[in-house]
Amino acid sequence: STSNPNPKLKTLTSSQRAFLSSALRVNQAGELAATLIYTSQTPPILRREPHLRPLMSHMYEQEAAHLRTFNALIAKHRVRPTALYPLWSVLATGLGWGTAVMGREAAMACTEAVETEIGGHYNGQIRTLLEMVGEWEREGYDVGEEFRELISTLRRIRDEELEHLDHAVEHDAQKAEPHWLLTGVIRAGCRGAIWVSERV
Repeated sequence: STSNPNPKLKTLTSSQRAFLSSALRVNQAGELAATLIYTSQTPPILRREPHLRPLMSHMYEQEAAHLRTFNALIAKHRVRPTALYPLWSVLATGLGWGTAVMGREAAMACTEAVETEIGGHYNGQIRTLLEMVGEWEREGYDVGEEFRELISTLRRIRDEELEHLDHAVEHDAQKAEPHWLLTGVIRAGCRGAIWVSERV
Protein backbone atom coordinates (compact mmCIF):
# COMPACT_ATOMS: atom_id res chain seq x y z
CA SER A 1 0.00 0.00 0.00
CA THR A 2 1.03 3.59 -0.51
CA SER A 3 2.10 6.05 2.16
CA ASN A 4 -0.03 8.70 0.46
CA PRO A 5 -2.65 9.86 3.00
CA ASN A 6 -4.92 11.03 0.20
CA PRO A 7 -7.57 8.51 -0.80
CA LYS A 8 -7.13 6.90 -4.19
CA LEU A 9 -10.33 7.64 -6.10
CA LYS A 10 -11.30 6.16 -9.42
CA THR A 11 -12.19 8.65 -12.13
CA LEU A 12 -15.70 8.04 -13.46
CA THR A 13 -15.87 6.65 -16.98
CA SER A 14 -17.94 8.64 -19.45
CA SER A 15 -20.71 6.02 -19.28
CA GLN A 16 -20.75 6.20 -15.47
CA ARG A 17 -20.90 9.99 -15.62
CA ALA A 18 -23.75 9.75 -18.13
CA PHE A 19 -25.57 7.30 -15.84
CA LEU A 20 -25.22 9.65 -12.85
CA SER A 21 -26.37 12.67 -14.86
CA SER A 22 -29.40 10.87 -16.21
CA ALA A 23 -30.20 9.46 -12.73
CA LEU A 24 -30.13 12.92 -11.14
CA ARG A 25 -32.11 14.43 -14.03
CA VAL A 26 -34.86 11.83 -13.89
CA ASN A 27 -35.02 11.89 -10.08
CA GLN A 28 -35.43 15.65 -10.07
CA ALA A 29 -38.18 15.41 -12.70
CA GLY A 30 -39.91 12.62 -10.75
CA GLU A 31 -39.90 14.53 -7.48
CA LEU A 32 -41.17 17.65 -9.23
CA ALA A 33 -44.04 15.57 -10.64
CA ALA A 34 -44.75 14.05 -7.21
CA THR A 35 -45.02 17.46 -5.53
CA LEU A 36 -47.39 18.64 -8.29
CA ILE A 37 -49.53 15.48 -8.03
CA TYR A 38 -49.99 16.00 -4.28
CA THR A 39 -50.52 19.75 -4.66
CA SER A 40 -53.32 19.21 -7.18
CA GLN A 41 -54.85 16.22 -5.36
CA THR A 42 -55.06 17.86 -1.96
CA PRO A 43 -57.89 20.43 -2.43
CA PRO A 44 -60.47 18.05 -4.00
CA ILE A 45 -59.62 15.30 -1.49
CA LEU A 46 -59.75 17.53 1.58
CA ARG A 47 -63.06 19.04 0.51
CA ARG A 48 -64.58 15.59 0.88
CA GLU A 49 -62.27 14.05 3.47
CA PRO A 50 -60.77 16.77 5.68
CA HIS A 51 -59.41 14.11 8.08
CA LEU A 52 -56.79 13.19 5.45
CA ARG A 53 -55.08 16.60 5.79
CA PRO A 54 -52.20 15.35 8.03
CA LEU A 55 -51.45 12.43 5.70
CA MET A 56 -51.57 14.52 2.52
CA SER A 57 -49.37 17.24 4.01
CA HIS A 58 -46.90 14.66 5.40
CA MET A 59 -46.52 13.02 1.97
CA TYR A 60 -46.26 16.40 0.25
CA GLU A 61 -43.61 17.64 2.71
CA GLN A 62 -41.45 14.57 2.10
CA GLU A 63 -41.72 14.96 -1.67
CA ALA A 64 -40.86 18.66 -1.42
CA ALA A 65 -37.76 17.75 0.63
CA HIS A 66 -36.77 15.14 -2.00
CA LEU A 67 -37.14 17.79 -4.72
CA ARG A 68 -34.91 20.21 -2.78
CA THR A 69 -32.30 17.44 -2.42
CA PHE A 70 -32.20 16.73 -6.16
CA ASN A 71 -32.32 20.44 -7.07
CA ALA A 72 -29.18 20.88 -4.98
CA LEU A 73 -27.47 17.79 -6.48
CA ILE A 74 -28.31 18.85 -10.03
CA ALA A 75 -26.85 22.32 -9.40
CA LYS A 76 -23.77 20.91 -7.67
CA HIS A 77 -22.98 18.43 -10.45
CA ARG A 78 -24.05 20.84 -13.20
CA VAL A 79 -26.55 18.41 -14.65
CA ARG A 80 -29.00 19.78 -17.18
CA PRO A 81 -32.61 19.31 -16.02
CA THR A 82 -35.00 17.54 -18.37
CA ALA A 83 -36.17 19.70 -21.26
CA LEU A 84 -39.70 18.37 -20.73
CA TYR A 85 -40.31 20.11 -17.39
CA PRO A 86 -43.29 22.08 -18.77
CA LEU A 87 -44.90 18.93 -20.16
CA TRP A 88 -44.35 16.88 -16.97
CA SER A 89 -45.75 19.77 -14.93
CA VAL A 90 -48.97 19.83 -16.93
CA LEU A 91 -49.35 16.03 -16.94
CA ALA A 92 -48.59 15.62 -13.22
CA THR A 93 -51.03 18.38 -12.28
CA GLY A 94 -53.71 16.83 -14.51
CA LEU A 95 -53.08 13.35 -13.12
CA GLY A 96 -53.28 14.55 -9.52
CA TRP A 97 -56.41 16.60 -10.02
CA GLY A 98 -58.12 14.00 -12.23
CA THR A 99 -57.60 11.10 -9.83
CA ALA A 100 -58.61 13.23 -6.80
CA VAL A 101 -61.86 14.25 -8.50
CA MET A 102 -62.59 10.53 -9.06
CA GLY A 103 -62.38 10.05 -5.28
CA ARG A 104 -60.05 9.06 -2.49
CA GLU A 105 -59.60 5.50 -3.75
CA ALA A 106 -58.50 6.68 -7.20
CA ALA A 107 -56.16 9.30 -5.69
CA MET A 108 -54.60 6.64 -3.45
CA ALA A 109 -54.37 4.22 -6.40
CA CYS A 110 -52.46 6.98 -8.22
CA THR A 111 -49.99 7.20 -5.31
CA GLU A 112 -49.74 3.41 -5.19
CA ALA A 113 -48.97 3.19 -8.92
CA VAL A 114 -46.48 6.06 -8.95
CA GLU A 115 -44.64 4.89 -5.83
CA THR A 116 -44.44 1.30 -7.10
CA GLU A 117 -42.63 2.51 -10.21
CA ILE A 118 -40.50 5.07 -8.33
CA GLY A 119 -39.50 2.56 -5.62
CA GLY A 120 -38.39 0.08 -8.29
CA HIS A 121 -36.61 2.85 -10.17
CA TYR A 122 -34.63 3.95 -7.10
CA ASN A 123 -33.78 0.31 -6.35
CA GLY A 124 -32.33 -0.04 -9.84
CA GLN A 125 -30.19 3.08 -9.41
CA ILE A 126 -28.96 1.93 -5.98
CA ARG A 127 -28.05 -1.49 -7.42
CA THR A 128 -26.05 0.10 -10.26
CA LEU A 129 -24.20 2.41 -7.85
CA LEU A 130 -23.42 -0.47 -5.47
CA GLU A 131 -22.03 -2.47 -8.42
CA MET A 132 -19.78 0.49 -9.30
CA VAL A 133 -18.60 0.71 -5.67
CA GLY A 134 -17.93 -3.05 -5.52
CA GLU A 135 -15.87 -2.84 -8.70
CA TRP A 136 -13.76 0.04 -7.36
CA GLU A 137 -13.13 -1.74 -4.07
CA ARG A 138 -12.05 -4.91 -5.87
CA GLU A 139 -9.60 -2.81 -7.89
CA GLY A 140 -8.18 -1.31 -4.69
CA TYR A 141 -9.71 2.15 -5.02
CA ASP A 142 -11.34 4.13 -2.24
CA VAL A 143 -14.97 5.16 -2.55
CA GLY A 144 -15.45 8.90 -2.05
CA GLU A 145 -17.56 10.19 0.83
CA GLU A 146 -19.76 12.05 -1.66
CA PHE A 147 -20.55 8.83 -3.48
CA ARG A 148 -21.44 6.94 -0.29
CA GLU A 149 -23.63 9.87 0.71
CA LEU A 150 -25.46 9.76 -2.61
CA ILE A 151 -26.24 6.06 -2.11
CA SER A 152 -27.53 6.60 1.42
CA THR A 153 -29.64 9.59 0.24
CA LEU A 154 -31.20 7.43 -2.50
CA ARG A 155 -31.92 4.66 0.02
CA ARG A 156 -33.59 7.06 2.45
CA ILE A 157 -35.71 8.62 -0.30
CA ARG A 158 -36.65 5.19 -1.66
CA ASP A 159 -37.80 4.12 1.83
CA GLU A 160 -39.94 7.24 2.17
CA GLU A 161 -41.51 6.61 -1.25
CA LEU A 162 -42.34 3.04 -0.24
CA GLU A 163 -43.86 4.36 2.99
CA HIS A 164 -46.21 6.48 0.80
CA LEU A 165 -47.08 3.29 -1.07
CA ASP A 166 -48.07 1.64 2.24
CA HIS A 167 -50.16 4.69 3.25
CA ALA A 168 -51.98 4.56 -0.10
CA VAL A 169 -52.82 0.87 0.30
CA GLU A 170 -54.01 1.47 3.89
CA HIS A 171 -56.32 4.18 2.55
CA ASP A 172 -58.15 1.93 0.07
CA ALA A 173 -56.03 2.36 -3.06
CA GLN A 174 -56.95 -1.19 -4.05
CA LYS A 175 -60.68 -0.37 -3.95
CA ALA A 176 -60.42 2.07 -6.84
CA GLU A 177 -62.50 0.96 -9.82
CA PRO A 178 -61.15 -0.37 -12.14
CA HIS A 179 -57.96 -0.69 -10.07
CA TRP A 180 -55.97 -2.74 -12.60
CA LEU A 181 -56.69 -0.29 -15.41
CA LEU A 182 -56.04 2.87 -13.41
CA THR A 183 -52.77 1.66 -11.88
CA GLY A 184 -51.70 -0.01 -15.14
CA VAL A 185 -52.12 3.20 -17.15
CA ILE A 186 -50.41 5.35 -14.51
CA ARG A 187 -47.51 2.91 -14.11
CA ALA A 188 -47.00 2.75 -17.88
CA GLY A 189 -47.06 6.56 -17.98
CA CYS A 190 -44.43 6.72 -15.22
CA ARG A 191 -42.19 4.25 -17.05
CA GLY A 192 -42.53 6.31 -20.23
CA ALA A 193 -41.78 9.56 -18.41
CA ILE A 194 -38.74 8.01 -16.73
CA TRP A 195 -37.45 6.67 -20.04
CA VAL A 196 -37.83 10.03 -21.77
CA SER A 197 -36.45 12.12 -18.86
CA GLU A 198 -33.33 9.99 -18.70
CA ARG A 199 -32.62 10.97 -22.27
CA VAL A 200 -34.13 14.40 -22.93
